[in-house]
Amino acid sequence: MGQQEKPATSLAGTVHEGISASLAPVDAELARRYPGDPGTRQPIHTVYVPGDAFDSGTIRSWGDQALAALDEHAPDAATLARVLGLPDELAEPVHARVRAKLEREPVEDLRVDFEDGYQGRDEDADAARAARLISEAYATGTAAPYMGIRMKCMEAAVRDRGIRTTDIFLTGLMENGGLPDGLVLTLPKVTYPEQVTAFVRLLEAFERAHDLETGRIGFEIQIETSQAILAADGTATVARMIDAAEGRATGLHYGTFDYSACLGVSAAYQASDHPAADHAKAIMQVAAAGTGVRVSDGSTNVLPVGSTEHVHEAWRLHYGLTRRALARAYYQGWDMHPGHLPTRYAAVFAFYREGVEAAAARLAAYVATSGGGAGDILDEPATAKALSGYLLRGLDCGALDEDEVVRLTGLGRQEIDGFARPRRGGLTATAR
Repeated sequence: MGQQEKPATSLAGTVHEGISASLAPVDAELARRYPGDPGTRQPIHTVYVPGDAFDSGTIRSWGDQALAALDEHAPDAATLARVLGLPDELAEPVHARVRAKLEREPVEDLRVDFEDGYQGRDEDADAARAARLISEAYATGTAAPYMGIRMKCMEAAVRDRGIRTTDIFLTGLMENGGLPDGLVLTLPKVTYPEQVTAFVRLLEAFERAHDLETGRIGFEIQIETSQAILAADGTATVARMIDAAEGRATGLHYGTFDYSACLGVSAAYQASDHPAADHAKAIMQVAAAGTGVRVSDGSTNVLPVGSTEHVHEAWRLHYGLTRRALARAYYQGWDMHPGHLPTRYAAVFAFYREGVEAAAARLAAYVATSGGGAGDILDEPATAKALSGYLLRGLDCGALDEDEVVRLTGLGRQEIDGFARPRRGGLTATAR
């Protein structure tokens, strides 16, 4: 067989070169602004503990209180399944995994709060103590995977206090062994991108003072005001905030009650499934897509305390809100009370366990056919990425086991990670 002739073309090579040259700035901008997922674990929740109440036993105490609530109000798998509406085949696996999680790792992300929840009289001392206790927890292996503080915001009335607390806390970490990999800071009540820029300048100054790598310290932006979503000129402020963070933003956290109150939503209707909340989070989600910044849902203030009847009612509410958020790709939320932990984990574990076989089969089919899937579903690379991300999140939180995922997909963790997090440009600012 003779050599196949190359098809004819009409355009000179200079045309290709000219187009590539004209798009070079766009290529660089895409790589800078949209580096993709950072490839690190995202916690499924954030627990907030007031700075004056936080101590060395806080994490274990939350786990023990959650276990006690489970033992009292849903001591067996059948009871938990009946309360939450779990299918029979998930009852035992979910109940067993919830108990194991509460014993092994009850909190994935803990924020020592020096903002709304703080009632202490000596913030300097409490900030220094938080730094010491967090450093000790990482040194002894008792820390949550992620820990840090929420300082006061950058508004004029509390700005100096927030800056000082941040300085004391970070300095304390440096004095007690350095910044841990799981360090997370939360900047609340951000209204203008300039407030984000100001916090960036603060962190830059701290890094210079301690000869740290520029960009070492990242932070979350808490969305609690209407102006953070829509600016006076009609632009999406939250997108400008991500840009103002200069690569340091790790998350956007929705503040359910402050945001709702800002819009005039009556207290009885302030919830994470209110239409106003859905609108805000949808804007946050679109603004963050592709940037490596993750979006977190808010919380419920209905506490599972008191009679078993009331606890079950609160559990059903929390479980439903968590499942609703997961379906909308908000893979993280807030938990305000130890009694929320059983339903946080039950909802997350059920979400991943009920879909693991279908997701694994679709990913395996995609790989087996060199992309495209098989049967009645035609998958694209973007869907393979979503399927892999689903499996990885399930592995990270303990909903799935690595050996079962390997068995179902025929792929190792590294291979799955390759589908979920393809090559990307850009720089991530933090271990988060």
